[in-house]
Amino acid sequence: MALTNILLLSQIAGYVVALILSLCIMVPMSLHQNEFRGHCLLFSTGIWQENDGQFMANWASQAYCNYTILVGLVLFLMCAVQIYRLSMLMYRGEDSSFLSAFVDVVCSVLLTTLTLIAAVIITLGFMTWCQCMTKRFPSCELAAGNDIDKADGIDTAGFHIELGAAQFGAWSSLSVWVGLSVFAVLKLLRYHQLENMKVSMYRERQRLIQAGDRSSQPMHS
Repeated sequence: MALTNILLLSQIAGYVVALILSLCIMVPMSLHQNEFRGHCLLFSTGIWQENDGQFMANWASQAYCNYTILVGLVLFLMCAVQIYRLSMLMYRGEDSSFLSAFVDVVCSVLLTTLTLIAAVIITLGFMTWCQCMTKRFPSCELAAGNDIDKADGIDTAGFHIELGAAQFGAWSSLSVWVGLSVFAVLKLLRYHQLENMKVSMYRERQRLIQAGDRSSQPMHS
């Protein structure tokens, strides 16, 4: 039965993809914060000094980067747990219960929302930083690798690639988690339909038993 359970296999495949994509959020953002000496470029602004060409940054809160890293970590752990749990169910030829299916729906919707927020933060925050970079450079990509802020000692070599990877990971994760939410809802609906079928079959059986009792009463008389 496990091999024919397409929905369960689809869920496992989805969680494997989501696990990989969570690393695309967590790893680049962690590298970025390390290279920027703990600063977070998301929503950071600043002014270009005319005398030395340096960028005087007005750093935004680290909470923006910390949130995206935390979301990536939560997604990674959730995917790892679900891959193990669903793989064990498939190996045993079983499926999750109605309660666990309901919990899956709630968790999937919650994590989809958290991922959406992270994706928006990364995209809008990166756009804010790039608007400042394009005041001095033709493009944000060309600003990478330039020693624009000696005062803070930041390493700008990889920020464009790292934020681009995090942005890709966040939006791709969102699409995967939307799919996982749909799978979870479909499984819950299937359980609901099976429960309705059981109730209908029980009522029909009771009706047939009662009808049989009524038809047998005249024979005894």
